[in-house]
Amino acid sequence: MATLRCLSLSSHLSQPRHLISGTASPHNRFASPNVHSSFAGTSLNLSNAKPISFTKPRATQSLIKVQMTAKIQFIQGTDEQTIPNVKLTKSRDGSNGVAIFTFDEPSLFDSSGELGDITGFYMIDDEGVIQSVDVSAKFVNGKPSTIEAKYIMRTPREWDRFMRFMERYSQANGLQFVKK
Repeated sequence: MATLRCLSLSSHLSQPRHLISGTASPHNRFASPNVHSSFAGTSLNLSNAKPISFTKPRATQSLIKVQMTAKIQFIQGTDEQTIPNVKLTKSRDGSNGVAIFTFDEPSLFDSSGELGDITGFYMIDDEGVIQSVDVSAKFVNGKPSTIEAKYIMRTPREWDRFMRFMERYSQANGLQFVKK
């Protein structure tokens, strides 16, 4: 609340500087010692136009980030359980590269008839989905034995994104990088 002190100076004061320089109130430290008034003043209490309300602070919401493991799918919604052999090539200037994934006897062949058709090659992690449609199957004696998927990276940005996926995928599946 604001406090306003109302003063009225007696009529025997004739110097206008007393009005500017201070008052005779004992509560005013800046009052001129020459000012003497018969009226000490009264205090008025003014309330704000808008009352201030105090509330308890809200409980802070803590966000729990669940880290998704990196996974590979050929049919959306069905994770591939077989760990692939991955071969990487990169151009000398680093502007593009190719990743070739080879899955020997993938788990997809066990239930592909029940789940549907292969719609592409999907690499899924926390950042989103990287996809390719360059997928081929190899057959031995009329039975599927291998799936090969190729992902082409045309920019350094795509290369960096792919490497972040591979880092997560290798940590989740115990893979390690071997340079040849």
